[in-house]
Amino acid sequence: MKYDIIVIGSGPGGYVAAIRASQLGKKTAIVERAEAGGVCLNWGCIPTKALLKSAQVYTYCKNAAHYGLELAGEVRPDLEKIVARSRGVAETMSKGVAFLLKKNNIDLIQGFGRLKGDGRVNVDGTEYEADHIILATGARPREMSFMPIDGKHVISSREALTLTELPETMIVVGTGAIGSEFASLYASLGTKVTVIEYLPRMLPLEDEEVSKTMERSFRKLRATVLTSTTVKSVKVNADGKCEVEIEGKKGTEILTADVVLSAVGIKSNIERIGLEELGIRVERDKIVVDRFYRTDAQGVYAIGDIVGGPALAHVASAEAICCVEAICGLNPSPVDYSTVPSCVFTTPEVASVGLTEQQAREQGLAYKVGRFPFTASGKATAAGDRDGFVKLIFGEDDKLLGAHLVGANVTEMIAEPTLAKALGATAHRIARTIHAHPTMNEGVMEASEAAMGAAIHL
Repeated sequence: MKYDIIVIGSGPGGYVAAIRASQLGKKTAIVERAEAGGVCLNWGCIPTKALLKSAQVYTYCKNAAHYGLELAGEVRPDLEKIVARSRGVAETMSKGVAFLLKKNNIDLIQGFGRLKGDGRVNVDGTEYEADHIILATGARPREMSFMPIDGKHVISSREALTLTELPETMIVVGTGAIGSEFASLYASLGTKVTVIEYLPRMLPLEDEEVSKTMERSFRKLRATVLTSTTVKSVKVNADGKCEVEIEGKKGTEILTADVVLSAVGIKSNIERIGLEELGIRVERDKIVVDRFYRTDAQGVYAIGDIVGGPALAHVASAEAICCVEAICGLNPSPVDYSTVPSCVFTTPEVASVGLTEQQAREQGLAYKVGRFPFTASGKATAAGDRDGFVKLIFGEDDKLLGAHLVGANVTEMIAEPTLAKALGATAHRIARTIHAHPTMNEGVMEASEAAMGAAIHL
């Protein structure tokens, strides 16, 4: 079978690439070895958020009296039912992607795809041809030699999605988005959680003020936060408990837990797909591409977690559209990686875009900061979610350099600062844009006013 474009991988990069190609009149196929939608829809972003929603509802129920409500009986988490709901949500979304592929006349080829050269793709013994091949094979949890994953005692994010019972104790190694979200989830449900971070602060890629706020929030959940701490080894003892040897501020210690979650990053799925045979360069686990995602091999492209950009679903989708439109001769603008929003769905949530204050200092930029605490927000106070703030960083030209938000629903709020940064909006323009009252989004306006020295409610 001959196609114009074959996409290998059906995650947020792959299925978006396939649909855009079909929209532009290309005969398209997508190769997928597992469920439609890839890891994000089936074993990542979506089911994780479903679990976190259950934890949020449980927290609201426990605090019902704060809202003037009385609940009869005890509210208890049923992990089996929570997980079943999460899997149902993932299945619904996966079916939705399959429907979109069919609606757009895209052939879904089940199996493992491998490049064979000359525009050929081998899928479990059957060969297909295409003028253009887009690799979107995604990534998987990284495994460390000192912390081998057995799926029962030492688990990855995949197993953390489907535990059958709540562990009494859990150690989470790594405090990026994945580790922090699962730590927040299980701590909210009642597990005694300890998080371990090698770097001096948790969520190390976020603004320093954000990290400090989140450490306080985790301690409110009665989670233990150990930063500047190295995991030396993880062993399972005769009682089935995990013994974790760490080296930190108190020297060497042995911690014990029922389960250890390894959340130390991801590894690109680039093995056995034919890169070496086609001479496609790989550097530090990433395929080398140009700004339109062309590899060294003629007619072969790569997008998403397997190339050197932020490993985020929405980045993969943006790269997919840029890549396909370049193939089709539409001359798209390259993806602007300086304006990529990042979200962490903990409690409270974290959202950011652009430069942190530390990065602005390191680059020698003149800047000013506007802050607005949610303790001063009418909507946050009414909702009972006053933790957090909006922090905006503006450059010498008064344009937005970065935005850093902590609080309830800030992952929904980050779109405004992202658009403002993309359009080069100034503090004055944001501050003078009328924001609806009462909303959390007023915090963006208020922080802009603070940067101008014109704060009204502070």
